[in-house]
Amino acid sequence: MIRFGYADTSRGQVHYAECGDGPPVVLLHQTPRSWDEYREVLPLLGRTHRAIAMDTIGFGASAPLADHSIETYAATVVEFLDALGLAATALVGHHTGGVVAVEVAARAPERISALVLSSTPYVDADARKARENRPAIDAVEPDPDGRHLTELWGRRQPYYPPGRPDLLTRFVRDALVLGDDVEKGHEAVARYRMEDRIGLVRCRTLCLGASADPFVFSDLRILSSQLNRATVAVIEGGMVPLMEQRSPEVCDLIVRFLS
Repeated sequence: MIRFGYADTSRGQVHYAECGDGPPVVLLHQTPRSWDEYREVLPLLGRTHRAIAMDTIGFGASAPLADHSIETYAATVVEFLDALGLAATALVGHHTGGVVAVEVAARAPERISALVLSSTPYVDADARKARENRPAIDAVEPDPDGRHLTELWGRRQPYYPPGRPDLLTRFVRDALVLGDDVEKGHEAVARYRMEDRIGLVRCRTLCLGASADPFVFSDLRILSSQLNRATVAVIEGGMVPLMEQRSPEVCDLIVRFLS
């Protein structure tokens, strides 16, 4: 059974969902998603762990945020761990969540026992430059006839598995909640200086790649090469919504790595 709660932080309340008992694993979603990205993962990980999926501050049902940055997201994750009384935990991040996870492990290495970076971009000077003039990914201009909903659906549809409109519906719902802030997570990633921080990560790391994710699969090798204790695994045919699309395989890899 999935349980829900709120934790107090200096930035406001953080909403989370959890399942199971045992060693803790905290799960960080991509943007502009929410804990719902891990809806299928939670009960599977909950068989062996206390699996906790939090809404990143500024997203989902967590408090809104004025100053979006990877550093602010990560600082709030550490406060979240404090609020839940977690002295140490494994940490899983997907896409933007993986970037946040790197920063958490860099600033609080004693708190992170193991790291799973799923479909995580490597953000260095070249990556920041490439993102400088990139068009908006999810921001659409509201239309009185609702055509912006079709536009948002169409932008994301090529990166979702055919025949799974349910997954894309969940994405659109999370994106619409954010209104004008829908691009803030992407913009935070585009500013992050990962090359200055990733060398501070001390824990063992699993770098997980989805072969059909056109945005970040090519970063898998360079990302893993920047970490001292990295293992690499690839899920063939995995797409952007890897956590929902291939949750049994993802969870099997995570549990075996943490064991």
